[in-house]
Amino acid sequence: MNRLRFLKNFLATSLLPTAALAHPATIDLESEAQRVRRELLEAWARSEQLTLITATQMPAEAYDFKYTPEAMSFAEQWRHCCEFTTTLLSARLVIDNPYKNGRDLSKAVTKQQVLDEVKALYAFMRQTITTIPDAKLFEQAEFVGGKIPNWRYLYAMDNHIIHHRGQCMVYLRLKGVTPEGYLGW
Repeated sequence: MNRLRFLKNFLATSLLPTAALAHPATIDLESEAQRVRRELLEAWARSEQLTLITATQMPAEAYDFKYTPEAMSFAEQWRHCCEFTTTLLSARLVIDNPYKNGRDLSKAVTKQQVLDEVKALYAFMRQTITTIPDAKLFEQAEFVGGKIPNWRYLYAMDNHIIHHRGQCMVYLRLKGVTPEGYLGW
């Protein structure tokens, strides 16, 4: 989805779920939920594509690279994205966190292990987007001093990943790798 289309869709629809809850007779909540789910799935599919392009470019032997001792390593950046996203989303939506069921994210230290965890994160996101009840999708909850519907929170989680994906591009450049495939969202 290109940026202009995203902005048009976001601005044109950001009030529709609120309107649907305020005036349920005027907007079909089920149809609106299907539309929101389609857009979320499209956005997260693009996020997965860009994330995997970025993550696979780092040589395996540099996955432990840190630009300073205090910084997260390249691998830790991706592990953080997986843990942060699943933990916050699971708590907000009251769903099972995949890392509370015996999976140990700290063991994902090799390139392949990290890539497997990133793929698992995106599978979790697809499952969550497709199975969350409509009412929960549109439910308003606290976020940064205000309230937003849960479907917007899913975009906030992707923004967090975008932030770390950008950091990882700097890591790539510091290791002499020219990032490929970054075309935006």
